Amino acid sequence: MPFHQVNSIRYYYFDIFDSEALTHAIFTRRGGLSPEPWASLNVGASALVPDDHARVRNNRILAFDALGRDPDSMFDVWQIHSADVICAEKPRPRDRAHSQADAILTDRPDVTLFMRFADCVPILLHDPTRQVVGIVHAGWLGTVRRAVTITVEAMVERYRSRPEDIRAGIGPSIAAHHYRVGAEVAGQVREVFGDEAGRLLPTQGAAVQFDLWRANQLLLEQAGVREIQVSGICTACHLEDWYSHRAEKGKTGRFGALIALNG
Repeated sequence: MPFHQVNSIRYYYFDIFDSEALTHAIFTRRGGLSPEPWASLNVGASALVPDDHARVRNNRILAFDALGRDPDSMFDVWQIHSADVICAEKPRPRDRAHSQADAILTDRPDVTLFMRFADCVPILLHDPTRQVVGIVHAGWLGTVRRAVTITVEAMVERYRSRPEDIRAGIGPSIAAHHYRVGAEVAGQVREVFGDEAGRLLPTQGAAVQFDLWRANQLLLEQAGVREIQVSGICTACHLEDWYSHRAEKGKTGRFGALIALNG
């Protein structure tokens, strides 16, 4: 599998992306400073993840240092399961409150896009022609809200990208066999995906599951993206590497993902 390790920091990467043109990583939970239940490279601190803020900040520094990116280049957002997209022109100052969004784009090499995950789907985007990168956070709600579709549309409108030039990586996240959903979620999937919903909602006995990987791949394909790589790694199956909100019953941390253009 495509993993790299720098000192104690282990991360996943997509070989679909040009390593000369950009830096990217989806960090595992290994190599950080946080104790259980957030052990160890936890990069999220909130009411749901009451880890020490200083530890979380130092974990982020460890992650950025492993990729050779300046932590002060970070642009991150307060993730709210929306389809809102922000175009980052410069790093977010540490003393400035987060904007609320679930997708970020930039064409600036001095900006490193960063997000946090624990079962939801990390989607990384790169247009090597227009030199634009993006990152999307897509749980079930972001998926039925078509967050990745709207992000591709924003790349076209803001940066004049052509969908056929965009490369996309769908990262480690919860697989369908671990992701049972109720009737309300299944109903929204059927409403959004229509005839395609059947293959996105496999069943196991009486239980209905939602295939987030296939759903987001379908959205990308419908948007005109041709080059898509799916990691196929289930966070709930591999707790040695990933945080999983479902598998760990909410008592867990958040792993980080970043992407940035090389100067």
